[in-house]
Amino acid sequence: MIEKIYVTYNQVHKLCQNSAERILNEFHPNLMIAIGGGGYVPARILRSFLKKPGSPNIPIQAIGLSLYESLGTDPVEEPGTKVTRTQWLDLSSLEMANLIGKNVLIVDEVDDTRTTLEYAVKELQKDVEEAQRRLGREDEKTAFTIFVLHNKDKTKKGTLPKSIIGDGKYLAAETVGDVWICYPWEATDIEEHDCLAHAQKKG
Repeated sequence: MIEKIYVTYNQVHKLCQNSAERILNEFHPNLMIAIGGGGYVPARILRSFLKKPGSPNIPIQAIGLSLYESLGTDPVEEPGTKVTRTQWLDLSSLEMANLIGKNVLIVDEVDDTRTTLEYAVKELQKDVEEAQRRLGREDEKTAFTIFVLHNKDKTKKGTLPKSIIGDGKYLAAETVGDVWICYPWEATDIEEHDCLAHAQKKG
């Protein structure tokens, strides 16, 4: 049976807070892309800690990718093998042009098999390069970095470019074993979820 760990909103908040200084000092992001739905809440919390006095909030854009598939009636989902786009940036609009020349921080909740992150980075890089060619802005450098709340210490199916994983442009707030992480935004009963998290902490 898969071990489950329950994470509270307070814990997510603190993981973002504890990671913000390094992200600011080393990644210098001026745009965030949240991978939905798990990246939405961490990206929004993180934005509060990344705001510099006198500077505007860092914009957050969203993409939707689906990899996990529900198996029968089991509430625990198993990773799928195919990434499906459920929401993406419009290549012909300002959304994609806004990425050119930026330090883009990709935010997700968990790095499990790494398949979703690999897909996001590859496709975003490809689309940015296409937008650069179309707009004649090929001399502007776009840099991608990654932040996740949890990295599962396991063999990954996906790979990330050396420019990210090898150059310290990847940050996981916490590394855990190969466990099932129950996030608060997935809970249908938040009081029960918090009780389970509290009992787990005491145990």
